[in-house]
Amino acid sequence: MEPTPARRLVIDTATTACSVALFEGDKLIGHFHDVLGRGHAERLMPVIASLPDGGKASEILVDCGPGSFTGVRIGVAAAKGLGLAWGVPVRGYPVMALVDAGASLEIDGWRDAPRAIVMEGGHGEWFVRVMDKSGWGDIVSLTPDAAVAHIGALPVAGSRAQDLVALRGGGVALPLLPDARWATSLYADDLSAQVAPVYGRGADAKKMAG
Repeated sequence: MEPTPARRLVIDTATTACSVALFEGDKLIGHFHDVLGRGHAERLMPVIASLPDGGKASEILVDCGPGSFTGVRIGVAAAKGLGLAWGVPVRGYPVMALVDAGASLEIDGWRDAPRAIVMEGGHGEWFVRVMDKSGWGDIVSLTPDAAVAHIGALPVAGSRAQDLVALRGGGVALPLLPDARWATSLYADDLSAQVAPVYGRGADAKKMAG
């Protein structure tokens, strides 16, 4: 008899989207995704409870940000709480890694060349991360004009991709919010056992793991 595939619960509330997915092996067996704006705390646990077997899994993945201060904290707290209750490991990933994974499913060859992810930040700034020949750069929080200068002509994905391309006057833009369904396309190096919110700017900024 073949072993039963391990189950993995993915929680993503770091942006205006509230997204949850349950996998059995690589097979998606439960999913919720809605752009709420606010109200993640009220929706998240009922959504997880509505999944097969109440979402119970042998591993939990969670988006650690950067993104919405409140949304990141809600997701991380829920993942850690469920991990403790179920006695299962919890691993975190950066929001930009999941957006990059989603972009790779939309555009053939997306991961074969330098590219950038740009997401809504705070105080009029955007979170930016560039992938070049040397690998992923640091996550930085920049004004829109500074983001254009930092990214140059690279193709861009993320919640502010269209705005950036409009500002620079052309190029490839793929507007995306993270969706937990894309977790099977994350790289192994994107996952970290150090699960803590990453705020990405100001006094709360922390270096992204992985």
